[in-house]
Amino acid sequence: MIRSLIQFAEGDLRGVAALDDDGRARRLENVPSTLRLAQWAITSNASLASLAEQLARDPIDLDEVRLLPPIDHPDAAHVLVSGTGLTHLGSAEGRDKMHRDAEAKGALTDSMKMFLMGVEGGKPQTAEPGAQPEWFYKGDGQILVAPGEPLEMPSFALDGGEEPEIAGIYLVDPEGQPVRIGFALGNEFSDHVTERGNYLWLAHSKLRAAALGPELLLGALPADVRGTSRILRSGEVVWEKPFLSGEANMSHSLDNLEHHHFKYAGFRRPGDVHVHFFGTATLSFSDGFRTEEGDVFEIEAKPFILPVRNPLARAAAAPSAKVRSL
Repeated sequence: MIRSLIQFAEGDLRGVAALDDDGRARRLENVPSTLRLAQWAITSNASLASLAEQLARDPIDLDEVRLLPPIDHPDAAHVLVSGTGLTHLGSAEGRDKMHRDAEAKGALTDSMKMFLMGVEGGKPQTAEPGAQPEWFYKGDGQILVAPGEPLEMPSFALDGGEEPEIAGIYLVDPEGQPVRIGFALGNEFSDHVTERGNYLWLAHSKLRAAALGPELLLGALPADVRGTSRILRSGEVVWEKPFLSGEANMSHSLDNLEHHHFKYAGFRRPGDVHVHFFGTATLSFSDGFRTEEGDVFEIEAKPFILPVRNPLARAAAAPSAKVRSL
């Protein structure tokens, strides 16, 4: 049974493979991209899994090809990468530590207030929408890093910290309705030192690269996702911790998070792709760990077979942007 899709490249040629439950990968005939397959599935009113099963042909060794992000677009400007925070049970603790010093002793920080709003109203039992979550913008499709490629923090960054998360992957259909095509395991990546400096700098802390694992998981996300996030330095594990995701471990339902993202008409433009991170409660930064250039982030979780693995790098300083008047 097909569980996920993987994009790959062989030289200048691209393709898509279907990954079975046993880890066997088969090449899809005449399918150049996940996007194209999703477009065909929408047009033919078929599921991605059934369409992939029809097109799956010869076995392929994933060790012999270059793995790509599980979704992309010929024009990266038509991919919106965003996310929500304070969505997981326990996620407020680390954030609250960052901001507590700026609050009167005993008072709730804005982070804790928002988290509690989610606990109380993030999983509505009626058709009405629940509490809206924290929301942030990360960038367009250019920021998505391929499996194994470096996660670059900007030259001016104060920190490069991992955030192990699940991301929902969406395509807006020709009628302007968002269609969830699958889920990816990811490293949302952020500058926690900048965020800690002032909560209003959260937006700045998020504007940087993000990594997705190679798999696009099809179908429903398990309610209880359990994984491990680790950091390796010179080949040795220097920090490691389990993390939880899935609705059983969240203060918001996926439906509620999706509603509050796609309620904006600008996010329902036909043909656009959305990568939306659902948040995490596990950060090495919250444990006082400081990453270094050359560290390798490794995130794994069932039901994903392949991990997210990327080294940390710092981008070269770019010339200062100069604005001129016409």
